[in-house]
Amino acid sequence: MKVPKSIFNWLSITGIFLAVNSIILIIVLFIISFTLDAGHTYVGLYLYIALPMIMVLGLVLIPIGMIFKMKQLKSAKISELNWPKLDLNDPAHRRKLAIASAGTLIFLLVSAAGSYKAFHYTESIEFCGTLCHSVMEPEYVAYQNSPHARVKCVECHVGEGADWYVKSKLSGLYQVYSVLFNKFPRPIPTPIQSLRPARETCEKCHWPQKFYAQKLHNQRGFLTDSVNTEWDITMMMKIGPKFSAFKLSEGIHWHINPDVKIEYISNTNDRESIPWVKYTNLKTGEVRLYKDTSKVISQKTLDSLQTRIVDCMDCHNRPSHNYKSAPVYVDNAILSGIVPQELGYIKSVAMNVLKTNFRNKDTALMTIRDNITATYKDKYPAIYAGKKDLIDKAIAGIQQEYQKNNFPFMNVTYNSYLSHIGHMESDGCFRCHDNKHKTDKGKVIKKDCNLCHTIIAQGTPGKLKSVSIKDTLQFEHPVDVGDAWKETNCAECHRVLY
Repeated sequence: MKVPKSIFNWLSITGIFLAVNSIILIIVLFIISFTLDAGHTYVGLYLYIALPMIMVLGLVLIPIGMIFKMKQLKSAKISELNWPKLDLNDPAHRRKLAIASAGTLIFLLVSAAGSYKAFHYTESIEFCGTLCHSVMEPEYVAYQNSPHARVKCVECHVGEGADWYVKSKLSGLYQVYSVLFNKFPRPIPTPIQSLRPARETCEKCHWPQKFYAQKLHNQRGFLTDSVNTEWDITMMMKIGPKFSAFKLSEGIHWHINPDVKIEYISNTNDRESIPWVKYTNLKTGEVRLYKDTSKVISQKTLDSLQTRIVDCMDCHNRPSHNYKSAPVYVDNAILSGIVPQELGYIKSVAMNVLKTNFRNKDTALMTIRDNITATYKDKYPAIYAGKKDLIDKAIAGIQQEYQKNNFPFMNVTYNSYLSHIGHMESDGCFRCHDNKHKTDKGKVIKKDCNLCHTIIAQGTPGKLKSVSIKDTLQFEHPVDVGDAWKETNCAECHRVLY
């Protein structure tokens, strides 16, 4: 086969080099990924995205170089560079056409298959979570330990529809730029404003028409005393009515009752502050406007802010990327046996060292080990001498739990992304239920814990106080703080301490 003279130029030769080498590397990586089960993030990145792009670039450079070369030779009045002639009566021409057509068809089929694979690869958990290493590490680690660990990232962050797919990919290009040039913030802000409505994502699985009745919630924690005293509390959570047949007539999920519309305005990007709430009964037409009397905001300012209808994400704002505070993850570690409860003072010792904001992960792990070891050696020498194996086990467990919830490189702790469920470490429910949101006629959004739950039992295992399921106990703080727990929000202490 005679090669056109116009192909002998540096641009076309470069294109041939890029295309041929890319094809060879694609074949090699394809074989490796299937025969050696080496389908890791970067193998997929090169196999389905980077190398095909280089190959296409090379194929484009070949004809571009030929066109420029032909123009150069034409200007030099070299007549041999006419366009090739195709004569289907010539058997040689027919063979060349058949070979070219077969090659083009194979290329198109392989490109289509590769594009399809590349599409699915960019939608994979592996691609979303591990490609950017430390940048996405907090989100990926928290996701793996969440109830949604088997739900693909794109199911919530992208959802259905071509418009949102294109939007997410364009956003992804900016994210790639931010990572390459170190332009990303630490921690990365939650994209609250750009999230799809819950009805288009969450409600594909959790739909409002699926009614849930009340359920018992058991919680076990440990005090910071010498024996790590266990403190239990059992609550009846009023997520719905007493019977599911009553639908959403009462309970926490009443907020998404189809017969009721709850709207609100927040004057902060994280929606922690809610100065204005509107209740509309869609059956009767009754409307109530509640304003926070402790935060007077002008009507002009309110009009400039977005009015939002309450949906799942206004409370369940950390469904997959939830970071636990030190008291919570240490309690869980003791409860699961990762940290031994029989090791005296371990809750207190752990809380003391975990108050520190560490510069990096290595420093954190080293400090946790050295501080706990030194504390027992200096303050509790008898325990250090007799239970060294339990101290080592506790250190390993605390380090393990720390790494699941703290990421110094990205400045991420539980405090970076507060959960609105409950009210222990963020205002959560108390953003509205604070006795300060009032209508002009004096109606109040009550700060009444029994609206959402009642306490059925509480106390230490040997001295547990309990009542029947129809009654409730008054909350008893595990540590005597007087009436402070009645006068202030829980988060004012629990969020500040850790």
